[in-house]
Amino acid sequence: MELDTGNTAWVLMSTALVLFMTPGLALFYGGMVRGKNVLGMLMQNLFAMGLLAVLWVALVFSLAFGDAGNAGVIGNFDYAWLKDVGPGLTDQEFLSFLTIPFILFCAFQMTFAIITPALITGATADRLKFPAYAVFIGAWLILVYGPLAHMVFAGGWLADMGALDFAGGAVVHMNAGAAALALVLLLGRRKGWPDTPMPPHNLPMTVLGAGILWFGWAGFNAGSALAADGVAAQAIMNTFLAASAAMLGWLVVERIKDGHATTLGAASGAVAGLVAITPCAGFVGGMAPVYIGLFAGAVCYLALGLKKAFGFDDSLDVIAVHLVGGLVGSILLGFFADSSINAVVTNEGVFLGGGGDLLWDQLVASVVTLVFSFVASLVIGKVIDLVIGLRVSEEDEDLGLDLSQHAEVAYAD
Repeated sequence: MELDTGNTAWVLMSTALVLFMTPGLALFYGGMVRGKNVLGMLMQNLFAMGLLAVLWVALVFSLAFGDAGNAGVIGNFDYAWLKDVGPGLTDQEFLSFLTIPFILFCAFQMTFAIITPALITGATADRLKFPAYAVFIGAWLILVYGPLAHMVFAGGWLADMGALDFAGGAVVHMNAGAAALALVLLLGRRKGWPDTPMPPHNLPMTVLGAGILWFGWAGFNAGSALAADGVAAQAIMNTFLAASAAMLGWLVVERIKDGHATTLGAASGAVAGLVAITPCAGFVGGMAPVYIGLFAGAVCYLALGLKKAFGFDDSLDVIAVHLVGGLVGSILLGFFADSSINAVVTNEGVFLGGGGDLLWDQLVASVVTLVFSFVASLVIGKVIDLVIGLRVSEEDEDLGLDLSQHAEVAYAD
């Protein structure tokens, strides 16, 4: 293969788009917390862009993509400290299809590695110590994200089995959702939850964040084609359609169940659709993204009831949107995958006459992802809790994370 300037330009743009999603996520979450905790939320997301980028190039890129295609569970140290990762093409056989600089592939994947741990922050809002958060996301990137990225994105065990994940339904969303559940169980409930109302302090900020996420998701999904081609074009259309349909699905169910269609519901529904289409974006076509989005919007809204049913305090509904949304998309791919959209699809979905082979592979990969991420995250979190503690004191929680963790306030009054 030769370097292609058009493909390179598109992935350069996509890398910037995905990086922009992390500040968008900070605003999306930041508007939903109480005013005394907004800087704490913004800081957690901003800090991820610093720490995780350095860890990615030093070690985790190599653990994820070293020895790619080996059908194992983790890579090696061949690319540690960016050894042999330069502006030309890679000589690695598994990645020989690339027509973009290898360093650009590393940068694009780095933006995924940054936003994935940042997604967890919505579940732990208002009560997680900043030092504990910093240690957790660093350890988690190395011990959880790196191996799972290898197993799925780099031709490892789950990919070799036959599971598909175009842009991160398993690696990003189910992975972060399972980790969020583990931390929520370790942290316990916010003081006063669920009896004390804790409404969003700034819904316009949340809507702005949702808009940035939707915009950036064009790079997240269509950029994962790693080329400016028909698959990227299909992926960008699927991405927008699924978000639109999911917003409608969420709002219809919300209106029927609670009597109102809310602004927060519209923003959350769109994000749920973006999550659900992520594993499918380059593998489905036609009206499939609309069906996937509608179903995901309705199911993710209904999944909000899980935290009340089981008594866990997922502050900003990361589990309902990302764990459930990622699971819905990954499973529905087993029904809608279409080889005419992408030749990578060797087993078509059930609705395309492909039988149940892909559906089974998607189920197995989903279970493995959820169990591995949950157990590993629980262990990492428990060790941190024993050493430095995960949760702020009651006094600091009352004061708010802005003052107690960062000695700052967002609003002068």
